[in-house]
Amino acid sequence: MVLAEVGRGQEQNANMPPRQATPKLQRRAAELRHNTTPAEQKLWSALRAHQIENVHFRRQHAIGKYIVDFCSPRQKLIIELDGGQHLEQQEYDQVRTEFLQAKGYCVLRFWNNDVLFDLNGVMKVILEALAPVDEF
Repeated sequence: MVLAEVGRGQEQNANMPPRQATPKLQRRAAELRHNTTPAEQKLWSALRAHQIENVHFRRQHAIGKYIVDFCSPRQKLIIELDGGQHLEQQEYDQVRTEFLQAKGYCVLRFWNNDVLFDLNGVMKVILEALAPVDEF
């Protein structure tokens, strides 16, 4: 079900202010929010309004030069939904994931069909990613 679970990267320097997305990138993110896929709509209905563990998610959120499908900035969790086009852009996705990981994010990837036909399974994986890690 999960295409890839990418661990958290190195933490960003806490003294550095967050970078603001360019106006062009902000417009593109707004456009994507208005033109969602059926899988994005279904997952957003489960994530929005703090429904899952009272965690705040954003959709089509700009980070650096990339726009991610869903992001919980406080939890440093990104959820990406992939359709068939991602089979042809695996190298791009890898570079993008490495950038996000370097910013300290954990990236979960799911196929659109997983969301459409097994939302409960997807939500279980997301909940596991949000669970605090026990330290010994």
